[in-house]
Amino acid sequence: MPDEVLDVARRDVERGTSPSLSSWVTEAAEAKARRESLSHVLDDLLEATGGPLSPDEEARARAQL
Repeated sequence: MPDEVLDVARRDVERGTSPSLSSWVTEAAEAKARRESLSHVLDDLLEATGGPLSPDEEARARAQL
């Protein structure tokens, strides 16, 4: 694990926002798994509705967000 990430984890444990380094790593892994799961769902939806957004569609979506 990079030192910068380990420093953040240790600070969270010291501040009491995470009970242990193990817990911090578990929470980070769970968050990554949720993001990847959502990414796969979005990929499936895009495929079911005609594929990836065109550059114009993406620009319009970004403008609305």
